Amino acid sequence: MKLKQFLRAATKYERGELAVVCNNSIPYLYLLAGQHRYASALMATRIEHKTRQVALGTNGRLEAVPRETLVRHPEIFDRPGEAPAAPDPEK
Repeated sequence: MKLKQFLRAATKYERGELAVVCNNSIPYLYLLAGQHRYASALMATRIEHKTRQVALGTNGRLEAVPRETLVRHPEIFDRPGEAPAAPDPEK
């Protein structure tokens, strides 16, 4: 799930929880979602972990946002010995 979809489907409380964990505001999350800004590797990892936690309690309404979709250079998350991630067909 992309961050834009997550923010649309999330409640006001869930968006607020995500913003607090990232030490940022909800409008900044929308800038990340629209790809007007890119997250740092640390923030992308925090967003991935928090969206996974939030999604667990939503009975399938929400899904985790992969950190690779939030950074300018997703290859920074490739681990040695792993196959590279498949390209996004929506781009």
